[in-house]
Amino acid sequence: MKKLAAVLAACAMTFTLAACSSNYVMHTNDGRTIVTDGKPMVDDDTGMISYKDAQGNEQQINRSDVKEMVEMGQ
Repeated sequence: MKKLAAVLAACAMTFTLAACSSNYVMHTNDGRTIVTDGKPMVDDDTGMISYKDAQGNEQQINRSDVKEMVEMGQ
C-alpha cells in the first residue's frame, strides 16, 4: 500500500510541475507575434534566442529582432 501511495504522490508532483511551465509571447520589431512552448533560452555568446514553436519545432531568432518578450498568463 505504501508503494502505491508513493507512486501516486510522484505522479501528482510530475503533473503539478508540468502545469507550471509557462509559454511566452515575443513581439518582433517587424510586427510579428511569436508564441513559444516553454521559456526561450538566450545565448549571450551568439545573441540568438532559441525556442520551441507551437508545433514543437526548435527555432531561433536574433535577440536584436525581438522588441518584447513576456510570459503568458495562465
